Amino acid sequence: MTRIRGQLALVTGASSGIGLSCARRFAADGANLVLWARRRDRLEKAAAELERAHHVAVRVAAVDVRDRAAVNRAVEALVADGAVPDILLNNAGLAAGLAKLHEGDPDDWDRMIDTNLKGLLNVSRALLPHMVKRGTGHVVNIGSTAGHQVYQGGNVYNATKFGVKALTEGMNLDVAGTRVRVSSVDPGHVETEFALVRFHGDAGRAKHVYDGFRPLSPEDVADAVAYVVNVPEHVNVLDLIIVPAAQRSVHLIDRDTGR
Repeated sequence: MTRIRGQLALVTGASSGIGLSCARRFAADGANLVLWARRRDRLEKAAAELERAHHVAVRVAAVDVRDRAAVNRAVEALVADGAVPDILLNNAGLAAGLAKLHEGDPDDWDRMIDTNLKGLLNVSRALLPHMVKRGTGHVVNIGSTAGHQVYQGGNVYNATKFGVKALTEGMNLDVAGTRVRVSSVDPGHVETEFALVRFHGDAGRAKHVYDGFRPLSPEDVADAVAYVVNVPEHVNVLDLIIVPAAQRSVHLIDRDTGR
């Protein structure tokens, strides 16, 4: 029996990748779900799968975390239904471009800042007061090794993930004195749509990111998240860094024997 059975978990960016894998793991552990993403059709397909396989309740909403008004409306609807989540997984995030700062596209910068930082802020600001008022809750932010080490071309993406690290630490201080916990899970290379989005749909370029080594799978990250949310209530995992065995830093990947 898991500790989150019967709890309610809200996952942002739940239509694919890490978010979808975490939703599946939460459901397998007996948690009911609220799934948010921009692609409602994918959410509805996932909801049907999870309800059928695990007999849990799943709510879905097409929510773009960059849209503060939409986030607030969605949270107000949950609160009105008495459905304040026990777990918030701030997963929605992306990288756009890999240019030097002086050659970067400001539109890419806006996408990363608005999603990775403002999106996390929008959702956390809307939900945290209700967790604090109730006295319990667990916020898990999906960070990155890019929030610990800077790599060439990462500049703005690195800045957003360093920001997520700072916000996780700041939120922990702000909820001190309550039983609300705040954690971060920071993966290295994970094979998802991440690289495809970063390279604006260039599938060939995205595929080469993982040449010569075995990256993490979304399920590997979901295992880490499941550990974090299932620890006893007196335990708070502040930060968990998870990388493939072939990756020893953002700069060093063994691409010869990594598989």
